[in-house]
Amino acid sequence: MIPRNEIASTVRDVLAATEFIDVHTHLFAPRFGELGLWGIDELLTYHYLEAELFRFSDIAPAAYFHLSKTARADLIWKTLFVENAPISEAARGVVAVLSAFGLPVAAPSLDPIREYFRNQNAADHVARVFRMAGIRTVVMTNDPLDPAEAPLWSSEGAPGDARFHAALRLDRLLNEPGAEETPAEVRRFLDRWAKRMQPVYMAVSLPDTFRFPDDDVRTGLLRSAVLPACRDLNIPLALMIGVRRQVNPAIFLAGDASGRADLRSLETLCREYPENRFLVTVLSRENQHELCVLARKFANLMPFGCWWFLNNPSIVEEITRERLEMLGTSFIPQHSDARILEQLIYKWKNTRRAMAPILARGYELLIDDGRAVTRADIERDVRKLFCGNFERFGMLTSTFTG
Repeated sequence: MIPRNEIASTVRDVLAATEFIDVHTHLFAPRFGELGLWGIDELLTYHYLEAELFRFSDIAPAAYFHLSKTARADLIWKTLFVENAPISEAARGVVAVLSAFGLPVAAPSLDPIREYFRNQNAADHVARVFRMAGIRTVVMTNDPLDPAEAPLWSSEGAPGDARFHAALRLDRLLNEPGAEETPAEVRRFLDRWAKRMQPVYMAVSLPDTFRFPDDDVRTGLLRSAVLPACRDLNIPLALMIGVRRQVNPAIFLAGDASGRADLRSLETLCREYPENRFLVTVLSRENQHELCVLARKFANLMPFGCWWFLNNPSIVEEITRERLEMLGTSFIPQHSDARILEQLIYKWKNTRRAMAPILARGYELLIDDGRAVTRADIERDVRKLFCGNFERFGMLTSTFTG
């Protein structure tokens, strides 16, 4: 039994000691070579920071993107880190990464920082970053229709790496379908790539206008190919709902925005396909409560993470408290969505820092209401939230025979 005044410190200790599973990233295992992004120039030209640059600098997007990556990184460093305090969440994250490696965080030049990263062996660097982030394994985003990635998968599949699991991404298939693709052809395509990738789930990001059912190709492919494939392969379908693509196409990846979705389509999917499991995250803050309500009604729905524009401490706190109050510990609080390897360090540092007072407050209230709390209780709950719920939902145990 833990005294009430020791709850907060115990929660922090348990969070620090527990290795997490990162259920959604855009990282790649070392075998994918240049597709895996790491180092200071990648960190600084991340599209979150590019969006901030255009708020501080007079440079036009076309002129910026005409620069080399090195020159773009130099400009962002000078503008956001030297001439201004890097106080935004994305900028502060870079500071946290540099500090973790013992690198200068306010130097006028990036030369010593670049030299450090040039001297790193990629495979050893991955292992070190995982240790520093407290991560056991991550799930990649793998697109079989990406011309740069697809050739890296042989017909027998790429060599395994226990730290990296595949997720079969369906965006091009479902959001940009070709008229010639029949459901039967798509099903054969999915079975073939599932055998190669051994994905722990299939995934698609969807616009705020997503409707199901609808009189469109996407509904037909979901009904006749994707949902049956996920059911037969015993893997979930991850739905990431609420993206508004290219609101400002001049700034490329930084030009996407968010919108409130109608979650009655999700309700229909969960009700009509009880044998399927759905991992769901929504991009609009206004959809969060409705998602919690639906999760109370459908056990085949697993809310996960605070995605993209929601991954800020003030909003993470609100969403996570709401989920704990409505769902107990039966959800997945966070994923990193990391595109650059070293982002794992600051994103998971932020998550542990945000989760500590949220969980501590819950246990303190429990003690106030008459229920003792042990360290074993806290260890069980933290592991469930950041590992066990993902494993229980079936994503790391599926096998493929087709």
